[in-house]
Amino acid sequence: MGFPLEFGSLSDAELAAAYRAGHERAATELVTRHTRAVVRFLYSAGAGEAEVDDLTQEAFIKAFGKLDSWRGDAAFRSWLLTIAGNLLKDEFRKRKGRRMVALDDGKLPDRADPHEELAAGEVEQQLLEGIARLPRLQREVFLLRVQQGADYAEIARVLDTTPGAARVHYHHAVKRLKERLR
Repeated sequence: MGFPLEFGSLSDAELAAAYRAGHERAATELVTRHTRAVVRFLYSAGAGEAEVDDLTQEAFIKAFGKLDSWRGDAAFRSWLLTIAGNLLKDEFRKRKGRRMVALDDGKLPDRADPHEELAAGEVEQQLLEGIARLPRLQREVFLLRVQQGADYAEIARVLDTTPGAARVHYHHAVKRLKERLR
């Protein structure tokens, strides 16, 4: 199979095939395409700032080492996030604890209004504490859905559950967070 010089136009499956055929630039394109999602997932799932880069790099190394096991029935990103999630779980087991860090905020408070900024900071803190207190599966489903925009089928593949269970975990997470913010 001949591959174009411009790998950016290829699908993930085509890039994987190109990499298997010896085109290193295909791997570079996959890394470029998915690094941000892996970093956001790990960071929001509780990986420490110092760990995110190492875990992201390790996830890609494992993925390329096991690329022949990716069947293509799940999206490459889902498969990659599963690998990253498993690495993070291993890291949590090693340290026996978790640390929650700030999430990206799409709408920042108006700095000219100190009351708005204070209120937004209090709500953010309550939300972060609420997310940190969610059971692990609810937290992961919530973060995949909200931050990554993943649908329930993709979440189910990443977390090795069913779409129905993912939907229920998301519902319970939202309910708990709403109760906390009242």
